[in-house]
Amino acid sequence: MIAVRAGEIGKLGELFERHHGPLYGFFVHHTGDRTASEDLVQLVFYRILKYRHTYRDEGRFFAWIYHLARKVAADHFRRSNAAPRGTDPDDLNAVPDEAPHAADRAVTADDTARLHAALAALEPNQREMLVLARFQHLKHEEIARLYDLSVGAVKVRVHRALKDLRDIYFKLSREQTA
Repeated sequence: MIAVRAGEIGKLGELFERHHGPLYGFFVHHTGDRTASEDLVQLVFYRILKYRHTYRDEGRFFAWIYHLARKVAADHFRRSNAAPRGTDPDDLNAVPDEAPHAADRAVTADDTARLHAALAALEPNQREMLVLARFQHLKHEEIARLYDLSVGAVKVRVHRALKDLRDIYFKLSREQTA
């Protein structure tokens, strides 16, 4: 922010990349309106640019940006009279909940925990290669260079690691249902 204050306007892009996500979340929770929240984030960065000369390097930048965000939100509510409204509990039944049922979420959480346990039970070399290939999305060629192996050898090792992972996962599933 000090660079932006000094006139390096290009640095504002870096600030945007770093802070637009949390600001958007703040506005969505505050307004309940995703579209308006996108606009409000843009307004905050417009005000950062407009009022950059007022920034003092005395506290955390995060506090200053949220100070601006609160003012932008207050202006939004004042202009549009869009203050959050209470909801009549009778209206809640008219709109079905789109979220998965609690039982489905519990099953998913169990499956995820079982998958993590199965991954932890793999041999360290298998786990590492599988993580690189499937979770970090490295290409087989890149893994081959990393391990000084042929591409074919990497493919075989990843395949075997997946097979072992599957076997361990299903073994854990059977143990939990028994």
